[in-house]
Amino acid sequence: MQQPLEIKPTSQGKVRDLFDLGDRMLLVATDRLSAFDVVLPDPVPYKGEVLTKISLFWFDLLKDVVANHLISADVDDLPEEFLPYAESFSGRFMLVKKAEVFPVECIVRGYLAGSGWNEYRASGTVCGQKLPEGFVESSRLPGPIFTPSTKAAIGGHDENVSFERMVEIIGEEYANALRDASIELYSRAAEHASKCGIIIADTKFEFGLVDGVVTLVDEVLTPDSSRFWPADSYTPGQGQPSFDKQFVRDWLQRSGWDKTPPAPELPEDIITITAEKYIEAYEMITGEPFIPEGD
Repeated sequence: MQQPLEIKPTSQGKVRDLFDLGDRMLLVATDRLSAFDVVLPDPVPYKGEVLTKISLFWFDLLKDVVANHLISADVDDLPEEFLPYAESFSGRFMLVKKAEVFPVECIVRGYLAGSGWNEYRASGTVCGQKLPEGFVESSRLPGPIFTPSTKAAIGGHDENVSFERMVEIIGEEYANALRDASIELYSRAAEHASKCGIIIADTKFEFGLVDGVVTLVDEVLTPDSSRFWPADSYTPGQGQPSFDKQFVRDWLQRSGWDKTPPAPELPEDIITITAEKYIEAYEMITGEPFIPEGD
């Protein structure tokens, strides 16, 4: 589990610490957990390592679909000033190309769940896109649909937007490129995951420009950015058990929390079960046992 460090990041995301190295970035995945766009007070053991290692797996598997920002995750490639922290960073960092990140999140949905299901029940649409009648909760969609959102700052809330609005924000050429890449990445990943006993209900991607090239950045197809369901218990018409942080979301909703900071502390058993779910997802997707590296 990650220990506190004296070195200060250049900036912080909800989950990651970012160190600006000029033409490169060092991304360190912490054990922080966010839900409903709020960072929770309790870390989840080994979560940062799981996110990093799953992302590395997908970056390699999907590298022929679109360029990605990964340079190295080998401690031997850490810049000299970070070598004193090699043990703490091991297994949870990525040295990456610096990208001009697009201010949108690229969400792909293959199943009706979460806010998509709530909207469909109310209006027959998902993010404004009309769907056929007769779907139930967790229904598989006829094909994956692309539903972008804005990218909120810490403490803010992402906002679903239409594809037309995305075009206004980043331009038609890039909007088309990001949509097409997102759907292809999701489709390829869902095909692999299905062979491992996991349904990827939905996921989100982030992209940026590196030397003018559209590039996949940040984390990829992790339990933080996706809904993972066990295929062997999939039952349309109800919510599904999951390998992701939906388990935490469900507890938070039952707790009566109003989804504004500060978030409540998580019970120890919720933290333990969440860590186990993340690790199980890693092992099923990669086919490898999870062996912690850092301190």
